[in-house]
Amino acid sequence: MARSPLTLAASVTSALPRVGVVGVGALTEGSTGRYDTAVADLEDGRRVVVRVPAAASAAEELAAEARALRALTPGVRGLLPFRAPQLLGEAGLGGSRVVVVDFLPGYRVDAVHLPPGRGAATSLGAALAALHALPHSVVRTEGLPARTPQQVRADAGRLIDRATATRRLPVSLAARWHRAVDADELWRFESTVVLGGAGAASFLFEDLDGVPTVTGLLDWHGLSIGDPATDLQWLASAPDAADDVYAAYVAASDRAPDARTRERARLYAELEFAKWLVHGHDEGREDIVADAVDLLESLAGGVATDDFVPAERLGVDDAIAMLDRIPEASAPTVDTSMHTDAYDPEELAQWVTDDVDVDDADLPRSARDDVSTAPIQLPVPAAAADHSEPGSAEGSDAAAEAERASEAALRRWLSE
Repeated sequence: MARSPLTLAASVTSALPRVGVVGVGALTEGSTGRYDTAVADLEDGRRVVVRVPAAASAAEELAAEARALRALTPGVRGLLPFRAPQLLGEAGLGGSRVVVVDFLPGYRVDAVHLPPGRGAATSLGAALAALHALPHSVVRTEGLPARTPQQVRADAGRLIDRATATRRLPVSLAARWHRAVDADELWRFESTVVLGGAGAASFLFEDLDGVPTVTGLLDWHGLSIGDPATDLQWLASAPDAADDVYAAYVAASDRAPDARTRERARLYAELEFAKWLVHGHDEGREDIVADAVDLLESLAGGVATDDFVPAERLGVDDAIAMLDRIPEASAPTVDTSMHTDAYDPEELAQWVTDDVDVDDADLPRSARDDVSTAPIQLPVPAAAADHSEPGSAEGSDAAAEAERASEAALRRWLSE
């Protein structure tokens, strides 16, 4: 049962002794019921936000948020062109953690509604560049997570394996994602301080001289060292503004982003579906699994002729070797940074079209028009033809035999 704003306001006096509350109101943050929140006015003139987790996963997230805010010392905050909430106090409420932070004014803009050109888009790109330029010591001093490119790559591979082990992941997506993980050029990046996947709606805007400008950032629970592309994955749901955001990000960066940043960002966006599938499978929720399968099948159709990097032609031996990647049984639940409690199911529909037959009550309000609905085409490897003379009957037979063998291998992979 959700706690009332009055109950939450009463907990403020526990977190902030000797401070009186003179006003209280509800605060809606689009947190999909994960938190009970309220805004309270204090007798000293300050306005604060009080937040209590409504679920165990949210409790872990809130604890991470508090640690991240403690890492933002005055010196660190001075390096940022926007404000972050100040952690004012913590307390207990019925076995739960109460966190009180100062209230930041401003408004949010969903990625799908982000306009192109100077203003919100360019300010967002510059804000992300400033965040990614923070020194690593900000994260390491507080003992927050830090991952190398090799670890990030391995995390992605484990998530794909877990999704494949459910036997509900379209084979074309599994092959597409494995090719991405296997492509060395995709993973040559420099780790930076990141938010761990926060989206456009995590930022607050105010109109300065009539121009929408980022003035605050609310979601800090994913603060860590990792791949900067994780903070750009939401660009796939901002078709009008994506190029301007990224151009401003590059222009404001103190380093040259690697050439494959946007490809990895897109991969992470697609892997949100894998997280949703794994979550439903682990929880034994067939409704979530069915929902994820619908989303994945639509995604598979939209990217059937696309790839993250130019793919080499796959040989028969390679196709058969891919069978070894598929676990014989469902993988046990393990902790991996790619499968976190920070994802929000409401973000998932940003990558599919309106043609997906799902219940709007269970899925997000976000637009689904950035992925086409072309039919799924399973990649059929062909390598033997490369070793034959063009036009020869012998070479043609060898190529056909290779295709049949590859198709059989992939069918066995799918049916296991």
